[in-house]
Amino acid sequence: MPTQPHTLAEPRVSAALTRMFEAAARDDETAARLRGIQPHERGSLTAQELADAVREIYMPVSADGGKLLYNLIRATKPATVVEFGTSYGISTLHLAAAVRDNGGGQVITTEMSRTKAAAARETFAATGLDDVITVLEGDALQTLAALRQSVDFLFLDGWKDLCLPVLQLLEPHIAPGTLVVADDVDLPDLGPYLDHVRDIDNGYHSVTFPVEDGLEISCRL
Repeated sequence: MPTQPHTLAEPRVSAALTRMFEAAARDDETAARLRGIQPHERGSLTAQELADAVREIYMPVSADGGKLLYNLIRATKPATVVEFGTSYGISTLHLAAAVRDNGGGQVITTEMSRTKAAAARETFAATGLDDVITVLEGDALQTLAALRQSVDFLFLDGWKDLCLPVLQLLEPHIAPGTLVVADDVDLPDLGPYLDHVRDIDNGYHSVTFPVEDGLEISCRL
């Protein structure tokens, strides 16, 4: 039986993930250096001001969370994966690797920080996955508003208070049976989003997966 592709194990991809996870392990140290700004703190700053202020902080999905995303994409075989919040691209690489190993599809991801978007594009090119990834730079509520195709898998990992507005923006493009996944269920700002997807009257069946800060996996009914 021929060996099946596993892009996460490809040397360029695994090396990039190792490098970025090692850098992300210093996020708390970096946040302290940036005059106490916390990775998920909004305060009185606009989204753009905060994105610029924390441009050195990775804020990644966990390693196990990334593996779960890969498996979910492999199993559901979505044609179009949409991600809110690429940061430096750790989660995006997991999504794109699964799309590549499925034999087709695309990942559309968003990033407000110019610094992070540029670094992510360099990483995507260096790993050979840039052909399946489109980076929409700017405010996701604006860039995703132009989306016309169906959303076959949605991953939400940007500012937590914007996850619900992004979901509601994209809901007309989300068919029944589609998975919607949000990271960091332990963060208070995700509360309104969780209330929405955990209420079956809003058209979702939701379960919390206990990995790191928690992933909420919701199926559109």
